[in-house]
Amino acid sequence: MNSTLIVAKMESSSASDVARLFGQFDTTEMPGRMGTQRRQLFMYRGLYFHLQDFEGSDGGERIEEAKKDPRFIAISNDLRPHIDAFDPATWRSPSDAMAERFYHWTA
Repeated sequence: MNSTLIVAKMESSSASDVARLFGQFDTTEMPGRMGTQRRQLFMYRGLYFHLQDFEGSDGGERIEEAKKDPRFIAISNDLRPHIDAFDPATWRSPSDAMAERFYHWTA
């Protein structure tokens, strides 16, 4: 399994809207198309954390292909009023907001 963690900025008042948007998105076949096994959203003091677990070791190709789907484009547009880049000067795509894992342990 492969995990990604996207870090951005979000006002706490947007949490219910963001959860609703992903709730709708996750009822479609898009998570399966991207290989998403689990999605978790967290917030802490104005920060937004989007943790996704994917089947297999790397879902990069599947996600790149899914980015062309109108549903992916729509949710990206719908999230814009709620989620701001952590560093707008360097953000070009979600990969620019992905945290780097530097330790992992499994029982």
